[in-house]
Order: sequence, then structure tokens, then C-alpha cells
Amino acid sequence: MMRRPFALLLSCALALPAPLSAQSYDLPDLGDVAATELSPAAERRIGEEIIAQIRWRDAAYLDDPEIEEYVNRLGHRLAGVSNNPTQDFDFFVVRDPTLNAFALPGGYIGVHTGLLLAAQTESEFASVLGHEIAHVTQRHIAQIVGKQSQSAMLMMASLLVAVLAARSNSDVSQAAIAAGQAGAIQSQLGYTRAFEREADRVGLETLDKAGMDVRGMPSFFERLQRNTRVYENNAPAYLRTHPLTTERIADMENRVTRMPYRQVLDSVDFRYARAKLRADAGQPADAVRDLESEVARAPQAEEMAYGLARALLRAGRADDALVRLDVVRKRAPASPWLETLAAEIHIARRDGAEAVRILDAARRQFPASRSVAYALADARIQAGQAGEAAKAVRRLLDDRSGDPRLWQLLSRAHAALGERSAQHRAQAEVYVLRGSLPAAIEQLEIARKAGDGDFYLLSAVDARLRELQRSLQEARRQQ
Repeated sequence: MMRRPFALLLSCALALPAPLSAQSYDLPDLGDVAATELSPAAERRIGEEIIAQIRWRDAAYLDDPEIEEYVNRLGHRLAGVSNNPTQDFDFFVVRDPTLNAFALPGGYIGVHTGLLLAAQTESEFASVLGHEIAHVTQRHIAQIVGKQSQSAMLMMASLLVAVLAARSNSDVSQAAIAAGQAGAIQSQLGYTRAFEREADRVGLETLDKAGMDVRGMPSFFERLQRNTRVYENNAPAYLRTHPLTTERIADMENRVTRMPYRQVLDSVDFRYARAKLRADAGQPADAVRDLESEVARAPQAEEMAYGLARALLRAGRADDALVRLDVVRKRAPASPWLETLAAEIHIARRDGAEAVRILDAARRQFPASRSVAYALADARIQAGQAGEAAKAVRRLLDDRSGDPRLWQLLSRAHAALGERSAQHRAQAEVYVLRGSLPAAIEQLEIARKAGDGDFYLLSAVDARLRELQRSLQEARRQQ
């Protein structure tokens, strides 16, 4: 089985916009990059192209709204107190057991599930996010590229996409060629020790400003270094792409000793996210046994009981899962994680009405939770309430028109209602957000021919069709 050349390459492509500035940690002056080399807007466009390929074509992308919502909440908490709080960031998760994290042009930061599971505290996990955020705000990749032209960066982005395409292609020789191209680029890109020290120092400051335990950074990196012997000559991915030295760890430890001590408890979201990953890993029966052991060792750990309930549901034991979860819901503080799982269990038991009732209450209690909103719309569709689902999703789209999950839910709701024109109109937006204009245009043409749309819907379809056709023509002219 091929290794993940794409993910490893991206790990080297950490980067982007924000001016370099001296911090209170006496950062070395590494210079700045001329704005003419690659504008922040161009960086964002490149990042958007790459992330679209990851989300829609990489099977390892973790399409889990709850875990993604948690990582984004923590990431934006850190980014908001970074040395460039106006920088756009978007955090996502990749299903991979290796210890790795990486950043893309434009502030897209990916995290491997293995890294989240390896962190013993939330501050440890936050320390890696802070380090990656620092690579972005310090524009390290722009400095690595140096005086190369913008076209060189665009070529790199296109090769990244080519590597991803090759990974999903059964033609092994094509994959090998693409991996060879990736290796050529990887040999030219890599973080210097100066860049790593700077990311450590800026990340440490960010961790402190965010109210996290700064000791999490040296402790986690020291454990990563200590555990390399387990991998023999094949170090964990994070250490291959982020060279770790005893000097760096000592530097972090020295800085931490000069900072105030702060004891920080892990959030329940951190604990539930890890438990969910454990419940969804490996074979269902193995996950059940693993979490049963954890519950036996720590019967008061709500997150482990939650994980066991989820593993039982995954193993097809919905009734047992409900019994376990009911105990947790009675004794633990209210949480979206518990309510969405309760709804999933009731759907599995063919009680869609109860699932809707639970999620409707959770939506009122947790109005900011996107994962609850997605789950409620999905439950309504499955419970025969597609009309209510469509109305709710349209209201959400007023503020989040770029959310592909909402457009997909809207398409499903209209399909359940037998409204083919509206179904394909919504599906077109899913393809737009996937970066596939031809597929989006095809969906709009189907919507126009379906014959069940009213005047206003068909007018909107025609207007959007003309807009996308112009965009496609423009894109082909620029090729």
C-alpha cells in the first residue's frame, strides 16, 4: 500500500500571509517577502484549490462535522490571539494514524487523527495548532520559495493536485510518476531550524495568550522525540517534516520556566472528540472491547461511556447503546455530542420522531452548534419531515451560502419531496463548491428540464446557469 506522499508533501508546504514582526520572545529577524511574489489573495486561491481536492477526492478526509467543529473552535481561539488575528484560517482533519499536522497556502491547516489521539492534554494538542498557525502568520513558505515567481507556486499547487489524483488512480505507474514529482519538490522545500524555532516561539506566545498551559508544548514535543525509537529508522511524519532537536526542546523549556504557571483542565469537547475517534477506529467489536475496558477502569469518565455507546451503535447493538448513553445523559452536563448520538441511536431503532424531538431541543439549547443543525435537518428528512428540513436549511443558507453540507441537505430534502428542479438546483451548488463547474452546469440544465419548477425558481436557474457558463469559459481561456 502506498504511503501518503500527498500528505507528507503538504506537511512541507506550511505557510502564508502575514507580515513578519518581532515578538516579545526575541524572535530572530528572518526577513520579509516582497508582496509582488505572491499576494495573500493568490495564496488563498491556491489553498482553496488544494483543499477542494482534499475534501472531495481524498478518501482520508474526515467528513465529521462534530470533530471538525471542535478543531476549528480551538484553532480559531488560538488564531484570534496570534500575531495576525485578521488572517483567515480553516482547520480540517485527515483520518491517518500517523502523528502529523500541516498547513496549506491561505491558512488551511490539516490535522491527522493520530495526532489528536496522541495528545494527552488539550494544551498539548493546542501547542501543535499554535505551531502551525505560526508557520502561516510568519509566511515561512513564501520565504522558502524566496525569489521564485508566482508561476512557480502555481506549478507546485498543480503538482500537489496531480499527486492526489494519482493516489486515487489504480494505475500504479502513474501514481509513482506523480510521487516522483512530489519528491522533487519536497527536496526543495523544508523548514530550516530557524523557521522551526520561530514557529515554536510564536506558537508558545499564542498558547499563552489563549489561556492554555504552555507546558504542553515542550512536554508533547519531548514525548514525540522520545518515542521515535519505537519507529526505528522511520520517524513519525511530524518529525520528518518538522525537524525536532534537543536544542529546540531546551529552548521551549527555558521559555516556559519564565512564564507564569497555569493549570488548565481539558474541555469536554476535547475528551468527547478523542472518544469518538476511538469508537470509530478499527473493527467495531475491537472498539467495543477497548472502550469496555476503559469504562471498567474509569466508570465515572463520561467520555469513555459515550465512546462505548457509540461503538455499540457501530456494532449494530442500538438497544445496548441506548442503555449506556441514557446513563451518561442523566449524570453528565448537557452536550451536543450526547444529543446527536442519542438521535443517531433512535434513528437506528427506526424512531425518527424521537430523534427529531431530541435534536430540536438540542438546537434551542445549542444554537451555535453547526453539527446539531446538520443532524436535525438529516433527522427530519429521514423522519418524513423534508419540508421542515428544507425551510430550516434555507434559513441557514442566508448566512452560510458557501456551506456545501447545507446545500447537500437541501438537495436531499427536495429529492424527498419529489421536487426535481429544486433538487438539482441545490445539487449544482454542491458541485460549484467542489470546484466542478461542468458538473454544476449539467445539474442546472437538468433542473431547467425537470418541468416542475415555478417561474421564480426557473428564473434563478437560468441566471445561475449563465453565470457559471461565463465562469467556465473564462477559466478555459486562462488555461
